[in-house]
Amino acid sequence: MLIFERIREELRLGISVPESISLGFDRAFITIIDTHITTIISSVILYMYGSGPIRGFAVTLILGLLINLFTAVFVSRTIFKWELAYNPNKEKLSI
Repeated sequence: MLIFERIREELRLGISVPESISLGFDRAFITIIDTHITTIISSVILYMYGSGPIRGFAVTLILGLLINLFTAVFVSRTIFKWELAYNPNKEKLSI
């Protein structure tokens, strides 16, 4: 969600679609990393001091965050790159 909003901001400034995508991902990256790391730290503390189901929740949360981080940053960027490779003259995005 954050990545798409950053891309929209760049498009509103009149920047080209490929450049907007690149800048949008770059601008959102630090925020995404920060929120995920903060939550992972909280989950590690929860795991260290929790017991039973709380530990299971912490492990599940950490795995979910790591998968989400990978997907949000790398998979979505790859999909955008593929789309631009197939449509290099794209002037509008429907995001």
